[in-house]
Amino acid sequence: MLSSFIYIITVSFLASALAATTTPIATSLRVKTTSGLIGGHLAPNRTSVAEFLGIKYAAAPIGELRFEPPNRFAAPPGTFYEASEWPPVSKFPNFTEPSGLRVWKNFAAQNDNPLIRGLSSSQHLDQEPGHLGQEAGPGFTIPGPHSPFFNGQYLADAEDVVVVTVNYRLGIFGFSGAPGLMQNVALLDQRSAVEWVRDNIEGFGGDPSRITIFGQSAGGASVDYYSFAWTKDPIVAGLIPQSGTSLSFLPNTKEYAESLWYNVTQTLGCGGPSDDPKEILSCIRTADVTTILAAAAKVPALPTQALAQATFHPTIDNATVFADYEARAAAGRFARIPLLVGNNDFEAGWYKLSAWAARINLTEAQWDLYDERAFTCPSAYTAGYRVRHGVPTWRYRYFGDWDNLRLYNGSRGAGPPGQWRVPRVRDRDGLRDGSGRVRFGEQLRGRRHVTVHDGGLGRVC
Repeated sequence: MLSSFIYIITVSFLASALAATTTPIATSLRVKTTSGLIGGHLAPNRTSVAEFLGIKYAAAPIGELRFEPPNRFAAPPGTFYEASEWPPVSKFPNFTEPSGLRVWKNFAAQNDNPLIRGLSSSQHLDQEPGHLGQEAGPGFTIPGPHSPFFNGQYLADAEDVVVVTVNYRLGIFGFSGAPGLMQNVALLDQRSAVEWVRDNIEGFGGDPSRITIFGQSAGGASVDYYSFAWTKDPIVAGLIPQSGTSLSFLPNTKEYAESLWYNVTQTLGCGGPSDDPKEILSCIRTADVTTILAAAAKVPALPTQALAQATFHPTIDNATVFADYEARAAAGRFARIPLLVGNNDFEAGWYKLSAWAARINLTEAQWDLYDERAFTCPSAYTAGYRVRHGVPTWRYRYFGDWDNLRLYNGSRGAGPPGQWRVPRVRDRDGLRDGSGRVRFGEQLRGRRHVTVHDGGLGRVC
């Protein structure tokens, strides 16, 4: 039930990776990999692009492998996998505004099995593109490789890249907090996926020396975390954290993470802090996935004046996650890899929906501060520290506000709805409009270089 997969659609990688291609893939759409012989198909909306869905990069994290670091999948001789299907998605809330419903469905749809992990990438049949990989999972809780927001066929069709989208463990399964176990296995999943791409992307026409990883929100933070965790052997050649950096979130302490773990194990009747940790682990490994998720959902978050962080998320272990990112950045203790970093002007437009649902009423000044502390300033500082240490750095700030992508009517007292999080919806799925949004998006995708900002764009932080 809990599988580790890679999805290869044209040119994309969810926990992102971008690299150049060197040779076109075979027109037979069969590629030999460490995961077996993989069969692909032409993308449904971009038929010059080949896509491969659901390729395993690690063994299924079930039984004794639950909560453990990823175990690289090695296909038995003669294995053939027809990579043709995405996992199913769940039902969605009933938005009254049609565009709001469609945006929600495309952005926040969840797998029925939220623990499937995978990569996705695809490539033009008649070009030699670079390689791009992206990490999803906003808040380290919402899966998304199957979502049209992260579908690589459009990017691969428009640009010379191969896109790989990676699914990794989330919530308690990726950040258990269990005492005695290695922490942050979700981030180790991401590393394992990068290693898979390095070892296999050439067969899809990619160049393993030109991998760029990118991610949004928690995916952006993951990209930045990666640069601090793998300084000696980063594998990748470029980093693009979007709407999130290592300075955007407060990692859990070891003690707090353990308290979250015991909250769940006690709810499940597996024991608490005074019981044998090995027996507790053995017990919870036999529990049903949905039962564990239900127990984890009941764990209260830390008190906050605004919106609470996810409970089960990265924990300080001084290996994959650190407590002193600003000091490390100031000292240059990161992989010296070219970086493009930025955020949308009004990220809070998305979070206002969650606040409304939780009956949290903040002023516009408080929302501006929320944007500043979580997004604008972390992007500015992250760019500034890279520039200080001579790393090629670009910074952006997105101000796009398109009528058909608004989640709600800002004239009804909800404040401005635009520039709200992920301006990625393509001209499809009933979201067409007559504005210049599509043309603007094409210009952004087509640019290889952007203006370099030495941390000076937008608000002074």
